[in-house]
Amino acid sequence: MSRQVTAKDITPSQTVGPFFGYALPFAGGGDIAPVGDPRTVTLHGHVLDGEGRPVPDALLEFWQASPEGSRAGAPGSMRRDPVTGAALGRHGVDFTGFGRVAVDADGHYTLRTLPPPADAPYLGVVVFARGLLHHLHTRAYLPGHEDDSLLRGLPADRRATLLAVRERDSVHRFDIRLQGDPGKETVFLEFR
Repeated sequence: MSRQVTAKDITPSQTVGPFFGYALPFAGGGDIAPVGDPRTVTLHGHVLDGEGRPVPDALLEFWQASPEGSRAGAPGSMRRDPVTGAALGRHGVDFTGFGRVAVDADGHYTLRTLPPPADAPYLGVVVFARGLLHHLHTRAYLPGHEDDSLLRGLPADRRATLLAVRERDSVHRFDIRLQGDPGKETVFLEFR
């Protein structure tokens, strides 16, 4: 016996969004580094579709180990105050290891963090965007970490899609291309 599927039976992974503008982004979500830390680096860029146009409703999550190698992050960095909705644990003193950033209308994002350690020399990036039924995983490598085993296993043109480009002292650009020519589309990782 077949049953008719109704709108209440559909989950977000079975529909095309956007769903990301409400309750997920939060103030200070792109501030992983403690305020005033001299090691702070800025990572910024655009999320682009296959034609090179900005994706204005993307949401990015960043995960990384501290410069000392800890993967614990600050306690409470993802809790919310039930009254104000502000993120508890994001008080600007502790390294959180986690950031969540919504892009602006031009598909641009900005993240302030600390350099990752040599044994985990990347920022893990999770991309949520319109048209994606499942989020995408990738990595952003700051200059100087090109000898990582994942990067060594990729052809040069694919490797380049994971490397942030230094613009000036402590400022790096990392664009994410969701589709396109193999030499331009960002390498995405599959976890099983």
